Amino acid sequence: MQLSYSFIIPVYNRPDEIKELLDSFASQDTTIPYEIVIIEDGSSIPSDVVITEYTDLLNVTYFSKPNSGPGSSRNYGMARAAGNYFIILDSDCILPPHYVRVMDEALSQEYVDCFGGPDAAHPSFSTLQKAINYSMTSFFTTGGIRGGKKQVDDFQPRSFNMGLSKKAFEASNGFGDIHPGEDPDLVLRLWDLGFKTRLLTDAYVYHKRRISWSKFYTQVNKFGMVRPILNSWHPASTKITYWFPTVFILGIIGSIVVGIFGWFLPLYFVIGYIVLIGVHATLVNKNLTIGVMAIAATLIQFYGYGTGFLKSIIAIRWLGKEPKKRFPHLFFK
Repeated sequence: MQLSYSFIIPVYNRPDEIKELLDSFASQDTTIPYEIVIIEDGSSIPSDVVITEYTDLLNVTYFSKPNSGPGSSRNYGMARAAGNYFIILDSDCILPPHYVRVMDEALSQEYVDCFGGPDAAHPSFSTLQKAINYSMTSFFTTGGIRGGKKQVDDFQPRSFNMGLSKKAFEASNGFGDIHPGEDPDLVLRLWDLGFKTRLLTDAYVYHKRRISWSKFYTQVNKFGMVRPILNSWHPASTKITYWFPTVFILGIIGSIVVGIFGWFLPLYFVIGYIVLIGVHATLVNKNLTIGVMAIAATLIQFYGYGTGFLKSIIAIRWLGKEPKKRFPHLFFK
């Protein structure tokens, strides 16, 4: 099958991000043709003026619609795209120059209806962005679930860097109305339909995350709340590892309590783990400040996800609440 690519990019009040992303498209080291579909999701700060600067350089299609969330906007773009294979990106991503070439080579050699790629920190990113990137991608924090080598053939792509065939999109009806969590929900439904997924390790993007400490906490807290909902929809996807952040936070509290009574061994394990994170993040990034900030990012990540997960478990599994009624802020209408 001859593949024709359409990049699907929803944007909400981020014209500066779109400019950086389009600059990275302009720097691709290949002449492979592709379409860029940008969906303005009800923005009050539109990107149309920025996009106009690239219409002579890139094949850009621009749509503007009322706000309905990223999942619905991606569906909107895919339904109107000219290609038969869609690559979905977040607007806060930057492509390395080899992205299109590597992605096309991988699909030509071993086709798959859905792929995902890892994210990385660009050298220009702030120390905060690099610290958060470490906490989100390191083996010592997430087990490498966002792109580990052992997950090549059972990887759950994330929508900041995801490929999806038109066939898979039409069979699955695309993304649902939950957010965050719309990407694992789609992948789990694709698996149920018999489609395969794959990790393309070299098709990575630089993911800025446009983040602050408070926004990071809100993001991971929502991730935690969403997971029990997804587990209730897809029982076979339930894993004990989803409990780890909750157990870790409870373990810290327990170690402090028993430390008060003179038993310090559990507290030593906690301190040892924190030191490991700091040292490893420092070595990986060659920066002590990032190492220290990575400790804070990891603790925020575990606390935010762990408490959100526990809150949702109690509401959904133990009290039998309806997800959309209990957590309406996790769903777009």
